[in-house]
Amino acid sequence: MTVDQGRIEAAVAELLAAIGEDATRPGLQRTPKRVAEAYAEYFAGLDVDPVAILRDGVDAAGDGERGDLVLLRGLEFRSMCEHHLLPFRGVAHVGYLPDGKVVGLGRLGTVVETLAARPQLQERLGEQIADALDEGLAPRGVIVVLDAQHDCLAARDARQTRSTTVTVASRGALTEPAARAEAMTLIGAAS
Repeated sequence: MTVDQGRIEAAVAELLAAIGEDATRPGLQRTPKRVAEAYAEYFAGLDVDPVAILRDGVDAAGDGERGDLVLLRGLEFRSMCEHHLLPFRGVAHVGYLPDGKVVGLGRLGTVVETLAARPQLQERLGEQIADALDEGLAPRGVIVVLDAQHDCLAARDARQTRSTTVTVASRGALTEPAARAEAMTLIGAAS
């Protein structure tokens, strides 16, 4: 299913009318089209299988070694909160303990972007990234830390413009306290 931009344009025109605006006035004439184009980009990950992105991994176990932690820090992402359809943006730190298979680092960022390009909750996003890495790479462990600012929190109600939300999802060996602490220390070293 692709994003139906025509329906979005009609919905935005109706939304403008519902708030008492004239969607045909000069400043708003192109707004429905602009919003439809933006939504097509924001939700481009809906039809993409994140596990498929990881399928072309490389067998790195030729020497019998499984490998230590692979950690990619500071992957910028943006997503759309499904509760208010307002953006949240931040950084993802993604790590895994290979069990013979590794993948190009760019693929990790692509998995994050693909899953972020859906109506989301930050908590679910981290879990989905961890699940995709776990399924696609079959590693000994996975850790995903997301640190994001939410426009729904900054622009509405509490108006907390400087607060961030941190979520952690882990699998396998990286759920063990010592291994998890080591990964978190390495993530913190990025600051």
